[in-house]
Amino acid sequence: MELYGVFKTSASALEAQRERMNIIASNLANIHTTRSEQGGPYKRREVVFQTTLIDAKKDPTTANRGVRVAEIVEDQTPPTLIYDPTHPDANNDGYVAMPNVNVVEEMVNMMMATRAYEANVSAFNISKGMYLKTLEIGR
Repeated sequence: MELYGVFKTSASALEAQRERMNIIASNLANIHTTRSEQGGPYKRREVVFQTTLIDAKKDPTTANRGVRVAEIVEDQTPPTLIYDPTHPDANNDGYVAMPNVNVVEEMVNMMMATRAYEANVSAFNISKGMYLKTLEIGR
């Protein structure tokens, strides 16, 4: 592992968790969106992570590893039907297809992403402190 590999690893995790938080915020912002560009209600999205080599040029057995967003997938859970015959998007029976977003689940996911982000910031700062202390030894 190279000297500053821990910084690259933490940075990749910070970037991935930031993307995850953006997707969760998008899910929460569209909780009442009954018309999307694809037609029908908004579909909840999720982030899929994948490990990756940070330094692809190096030997894979010794190269630093990180994490990246592999893809963003739509949740295939069917929409929730709410009876509201006055809604402009109601079907002939008076039901409106609402997005498959659960506020409680999204808030739990947001807290988990926030904690993971904070943990990576802490790892970054601890590593930085260790490197600075190491430099002080040479004085």
